[in-house]
Amino acid sequence: MLDFFNSLNWDDIGQACLDTLSMLGISLGFTVLFGLPLGIVLYLSSQSRLLNAPVLYRLLSLCVNVVRSLPFIILLIVLIPFTTLLTGTALGVVGTIPPLVVGCTPFFARLVETALREVDYGLVEAAGSMGGNTRQIIWHTLLPESRTGLIAAVTVTAIVLVDYTAMAGVIGGGGLGDLAIRFGYQRFQTNVMVVTVVLLIALVQALQMSGDRLVRHFSRH
Repeated sequence: MLDFFNSLNWDDIGQACLDTLSMLGISLGFTVLFGLPLGIVLYLSSQSRLLNAPVLYRLLSLCVNVVRSLPFIILLIVLIPFTTLLTGTALGVVGTIPPLVVGCTPFFARLVETALREVDYGLVEAAGSMGGNTRQIIWHTLLPESRTGLIAAVTVTAIVLVDYTAMAGVIGGGGLGDLAIRFGYQRFQTNVMVVTVVLLIALVQALQMSGDRLVRHFSRH
């Protein structure tokens, strides 16, 4: 058992953990930044909603569905020219963030749309009848009322991003996935594979527990 752990390069594992957390944090931030407005527009432009723009809704919905239908490993490869143009590289932490954002933004936008649809539309109508404009209805009615659903959406998206960061290791994306593939799979180092899998499971569990705790906290308020 001691040999199992002593033969590990803990510096590499620590750096891989930092790389995974960096990819997760940065890509999640950009995903929320882009996905939240997209989800709001999807909600507003759907039939019988505030904007009532079915053509816009169908166009955005088609774009979202097309991106979501692509397996992430294919999206990684397809976006290599764009990623290289944007960041100067398609490898490592920096080269993995653009595909992560592109892959998860439509997914998060759909979750945002679903969370907003769960808000009682009577509250929206009441806010409008009191003179609230679209911006005021969004900020003072829709977002506060859907707060727990949005927190759950961020949690689910963060977990998906963890999976995607591990998958990015196939093309040298860095992080725990890259470490597992280069050492655990290609060099048949079972101990590296086991440790990286355990660390990824622990990260997912931590994210899920934190998200659940936030949902319970805000549900009581």
